Amino acid sequence: MTVFNNVMSAFQRRVAYSRLKYELQSMPQETAIDLGLFREDAAKIATKAVYG
Repeated sequence: MTVFNNVMSAFQRRVAYSRLKYELQSMPQETAIDLGLFREDAAKIATKAVYG
């Protein structure tokens, strides 16, 4: 079961990464500015948030 658990965990992290990246990229520019984010950095931010 360990291999299965590892695969499921990796899959769940990838889904979380994809969702977060999409949300960051699609947020309105005004919201990004208010949060101090650049939408172009969505991949970097999502990677750090999900994978550490």
